Amino acid sequence: MSVGTGLHTAGSLTEGPGGIAVEPDRQVLLLAELVGFMTKDTPSVQHVLDLMTPHLREIAGLTAATVFELDSESGLMAATAQFGEPGRRDQLVAGKVFRAAAGGPPVVSGQQMAIRLRIGGQTVGVLLLTGEALAELRPETTSTIALHFATTLQGLFAEKARQFVAHTSATIQELFEKGMTAGSVEEAAELLTHSCATAFRTEHAGLQLIDNDGRIRYVYGVGCPDERLDQLRSNLVGSPAIESPIWRTAIESGEPVLVGNVSMTKTRAGGMAQTLGLGSFIAMPLMTGFGPVGMVMCGNSSGTREWSGRDRILAQQLAAEGALIMDSARMRQANQQHMQELTRQAFHDSLTGLPNRKALLDRGEQAVEIAMATGTRMALLLLDLNGFKQVNDTIGHHAGDVLLQLVARRLEDLIHKPDMVARLGGDEFSVLVTANPDDDGAVRVGERICERLREPFEIDGRPVRIGASIGVALFPRHAIEFGALMKDADASMYEAKRGGGGVHLTA
Repeated sequence: MSVGTGLHTAGSLTEGPGGIAVEPDRQVLLLAELVGFMTKDTPSVQHVLDLMTPHLREIAGLTAATVFELDSESGLMAATAQFGEPGRRDQLVAGKVFRAAAGGPPVVSGQQMAIRLRIGGQTVGVLLLTGEALAELRPETTSTIALHFATTLQGLFAEKARQFVAHTSATIQELFEKGMTAGSVEEAAELLTHSCATAFRTEHAGLQLIDNDGRIRYVYGVGCPDERLDQLRSNLVGSPAIESPIWRTAIESGEPVLVGNVSMTKTRAGGMAQTLGLGSFIAMPLMTGFGPVGMVMCGNSSGTREWSGRDRILAQQLAAEGALIMDSARMRQANQQHMQELTRQAFHDSLTGLPNRKALLDRGEQAVEIAMATGTRMALLLLDLNGFKQVNDTIGHHAGDVLLQLVARRLEDLIHKPDMVARLGGDEFSVLVTANPDDDGAVRVGERICERLREPFEIDGRPVRIGASIGVALFPRHAIEFGALMKDADASMYEAKRGGGGVHLTA
């Protein structure tokens, strides 16, 4: 609301003894107007000061006034409303009131008066007045003015507290809901970084994660161009986190580090604060059940900033919540990797790493369905190594295992997706060809395999030569079910083996 147009800057004349016109007491008018104003509105501190200023100029020659709000947690004062030009020593003079008794009179220093603002036994601020005739103010006037300012500050403090709780609760809830679905530590950490930037309404936020050796392994940023983020990664990834003074302070204390003016703090060369050009920041260590895993830093490059006690509380909550969701993400990631490994083991041969018989059956049945639906052909080649037993008998089983692995690599080099190579067990392998092959095309695939496998292998420094017997069956010519196709290819493979090796196409 605007209070400038409705102010009573002069009292109405009233009739005194003998019918003489008398101007009412200006201080009484001020207090009466304050009471009326405060009962009708929920003003800001500046509104209250604007209402008082014309009266105080007339009563006490007021030239300047400042209302300081006291942060009860940090003990710092911040100007929240002003009239006139502030003086360089205003905060120093205002602070003198705290050296006087809490219930004592205002502290006067030259042409300045510092009035403690108290309500409910608690100091909430200081009113500093500058004027030529401050002694004209009666004690009841200053005490009533102080009460009105204190009441206003207390109301605003309560509203700020309500907004802080609502903002904090919404931020933590959103972080928790999103974080509990994160599939990796990195994803959870990125969500935390965005939440911190939003929570503190900062221009930038950066994140670093460390490995088990304390080296920075991952860097992420919010509110910075790609080239700046690339520079940050280049500067930090692979370097020891302990080289950062901010990291050391945060990890040793386990508490957030709040820096209002970076120029007064030692930071890491090429670190987050320097690379992002921060003028102020909050650094939050991420301490999980596994120990320190990283740090989030958020701040502004546009200038300095006074962090409040509420900011510290919010930083502590975000750091704790961030550590929780990262621990949860770590466990989900480990479980997912475990399941993937179990799945891989179920469908892959442990010696060669190739898909196994179960994987071939699943893939083959899918290929049959696709070929049947599209009217195309597919071929199955089963192969057995010639001379494998002699390798085991003459060189040893270790050499046999190495040979199987080398055979698997050669087959993978020859056969590319979507076709598939699998090991069925022992020295038997299979190749599934799905690119609509005809009889000649399928046989040529088998011939290339035989030619490649006849080339010598080197095992333990000595050459090893083998061959292959390959049976070929095609869908739908030889069978329309994959199980039957395998039987036909297997029978043809033994025909090839009885013939001394090579490729045999099912009749």
